[in-house]
Amino acid sequence: MKKVVLLVVAVLTLFSFSAVQAAETLNGAGASFPYPVYSAWAYTYHKATGVKLNYQSIGSGGGIRQITERTVEFGASDKPLKSEELRKDKLIQFPAVIGGVVPVVNIPGIKDGQLKLDANAICRIYLGEIKSWDDAAITALNPGLKLPKKEITVVSRSDGSGTTAIFTDYLSTACPTWKEKVGSGTSVKFPVGIGGKGNEGVANYVKKTNNSIGYVEFAYAKQNKLSSIQLKNPAGKFVSPSFETFGNAAETADFDPKKDFYLMLNNAKGKDAWPIAGATFILLATEKKEANAKTVKFFDWAFKNGDAKAKELVYIPLPESLKNKVREYWKANGIY
Repeated sequence: MKKVVLLVVAVLTLFSFSAVQAAETLNGAGASFPYPVYSAWAYTYHKATGVKLNYQSIGSGGGIRQITERTVEFGASDKPLKSEELRKDKLIQFPAVIGGVVPVVNIPGIKDGQLKLDANAICRIYLGEIKSWDDAAITALNPGLKLPKKEITVVSRSDGSGTTAIFTDYLSTACPTWKEKVGSGTSVKFPVGIGGKGNEGVANYVKKTNNSIGYVEFAYAKQNKLSSIQLKNPAGKFVSPSFETFGNAAETADFDPKKDFYLMLNNAKGKDAWPIAGATFILLATEKKEANAKTVKFFDWAFKNGDAKAKELVYIPLPESLKNKVREYWKANGIY
């Protein structure tokens, strides 16, 4: 009898321990772009609170799928969902951190930040209409800069990605021909060039291929020491990618809680705004109040304590005004 009692106590103890462990783990999955910053925040959050974050970097599509199927407590996507899509699957969403997409080039003799381009030039390069770096459309933007008579190697993503969604949305909104012929999305049929898998693949192709151009997340441009460009924004100013120009885009963009923050952030109106940017988003299931409360508790902590680490890893924290909009959105949905 004593053995039976001891066995029952042991089983109950194990069950209780497992339940506590499960309660102290927050499971999420999705976009690969924010994985480094979420991991860094999770490490510090666990030390501060004892709660673990298990985040699987499986891509934006996978994150949307897993939260729709309710196999995780939160999904993550660089491509925001429209309110009607969210309502259909009983989801809500909010931005977590800002990223920017940066055209990068490898042109012998041209240094980082020297080359100037506008939306029309980038659009025509990616359509295959501008084939050489000394094309009149490019030289007109760069008086005094000696550009080679060399064929441009165009590099794009071969896999579906939020980075491509942001970049092609920019081209579609800035260039009617692109919208008509190619369109936007996580995966499109690029008219010319070669494809690399992931930001890493595009960065590597540009790095090793003379006279090439590609597009990568800002963090990958910095980490791989790639030459970025100055890009003309809607205000008519040539700007360089930086924390300041991305921050200006976020500050002047109209993130509307009534539209579940749906916004690609491209072509923001700020005078100093970088024109190709986007937030990465968190998706929650409306009925999972307890899980949602745990999730927003983590991101609220990150909003208060994680900005320095985000910048260290070359991410742009949300402006304080946007963080407060997100908190009001949480309150409106009964999870804060």
